[in-house]
Amino acid sequence: MKIRIYTLALLVSIIAWTVTYSSLFASETDDRIESSARQSYVFQTYFKDEDIKIHSQNGDVTLTGTASSDAYKALARETVAGLPGVKGVDNQLAVKGEAVSGYSDAWLAAKVKSTLFFHRNVSAGNTEVSAKNGTITLVGDAESLAQKDLTTEYVLDIDGVKHVNNEMTVQGAAIWPKKKQAEEKMDEIVQVIDDASITAMVKMTLLYHRSTSAVATTVETKDGVVTLGGKAGNKAEKALATKLVRDVHGVKNVTNLMTIAG
Repeated sequence: MKIRIYTLALLVSIIAWTVTYSSLFASETDDRIESSARQSYVFQTYFKDEDIKIHSQNGDVTLTGTASSDAYKALARETVAGLPGVKGVDNQLAVKGEAVSGYSDAWLAAKVKSTLFFHRNVSAGNTEVSAKNGTITLVGDAESLAQKDLTTEYVLDIDGVKHVNNEMTVQGAAIWPKKKQAEEKMDEIVQVIDDASITAMVKMTLLYHRSTSAVATTVETKDGVVTLGGKAGNKAEKALATKLVRDVHGVKNVTNLMTIAG
């Protein structure tokens, strides 16, 4: 009888210890998820001025607050979803300002601006974007003619864009020393961009570009190296996916394992 009582007590103690340990482990995981999200490149760069609350409960994350556009709202979700330990994301972020309908001029301009910000070889910060009936007008400064042409190429391939008027002024390398220094510093810290942020930006980039929006692609990032899987319609689509992804901030290299459909 005493042995049975002792065994039962021991079993209760083990169960209690297991529950306590599991709760502590879950709490630590939730704290890590919330901290990692706040410290991620995406949140530090695109949401530094936003009042966004991140709450994780047993790996289920709820986002509340505001985002400047639907694109950034989706970017926040993708970033958090890619963090280790996250089981699901309830994205309750509200978009600032008036509601913008899909494929409206305001929606398209915001989409173009967001996409340019993901690419390192264009000057999104020095580019003003406006839209009218599917025509995008770009005004601002470009470091070179090659950069101006690349901006046109990227924008023209964004889903919803019909035409591009690129009125950017080519300033020339001689008067861009500060920008060059800033880019060099960015190159030095590119390694600190977290994998979850890179994955999110890559996914959004492929989604927003017309030539890759319908491509069934999986994205995995490890220490800045992006691996693409899935299917492409042809060799040109596969090559373009590699080109677009390689130009996303933080990407060190691209391994494209996509197969050609058909």
